[in-house]
Amino acid sequence: MSQEQARRSEAGQEQQPQPIKYGDVFNVSGEVASNVITPRDAALMQATENQALGQTQRGGPASVMQSAAAVNTRAGLVSSDDVSDVVRNQGLSVSETKVGATRVITETVGREVVGQFVEPDVPMRDPGLALYPDAITMGEALEASALSAAGDKPVDQSDAAAIQAAEMRATGRNKITPGGVAATAQSAATRNARTVPYEQRTTLSDVLTDAKQKLPADKQVTREDAEGVIGAEIRNKPDMKTTPSGVAASVAAAATLNQNK
Repeated sequence: MSQEQARRSEAGQEQQPQPIKYGDVFNVSGEVASNVITPRDAALMQATENQALGQTQRGGPASVMQSAAAVNTRAGLVSSDDVSDVVRNQGLSVSETKVGATRVITETVGREVVGQFVEPDVPMRDPGLALYPDAITMGEALEASALSAAGDKPVDQSDAAAIQAAEMRATGRNKITPGGVAATAQSAATRNARTVPYEQRTTLSDVLTDAKQKLPADKQVTREDAEGVIGAEIRNKPDMKTTPSGVAASVAAAATLNQNK
């Protein structure tokens, strides 16, 4: 074996799997970023989410922490009883603030925000109950996002994912329609991610104007629909925050208005 091969072999033997830390999966820094995600951290966040929201948010911080902790445990890097220093010393929290007809949920680990999203400010509705005839539809909620302050925002992957979830909820299908609003959003997100001048990027307004006419089917928005769209949006954002007045926020507002009516 040559000296070069020996050095490569020794280097390979020295490499050890690294545990997943908060900084690997959340947009955080400093002390929080350097802490390893443990099973007890994840369990505490899940319990806190359940207490504040009534359930674990799909695609939310607790879900991400559970997945990371499971990987760390399987690799033998943490034990089931471990808790990170930042959670032990500073704790974690899930708080809410009322903004108009919705709740803004903020989740923190230590002093760092790991997720922020909107929730309809209404209890879960009996799925067997029909909404009133003039309830806001998914297409109308998407059009509202196009007309909002977020309308000039270039479409990114989180927007495309939220629009895809909205279209699938509206149509009741498990796939998007070729040439439909979701497919258009995905193409726009892909194009915008390339080196396209900012002023030439496709915006939410470009994609969602007349969304109701572009959907092959439409339906009245429920809380369950809003939660699905919220989860899709935050899963695809590094900071796990929904866009103010964006797709998820508009669908959540529509769900709140429909069920409060």
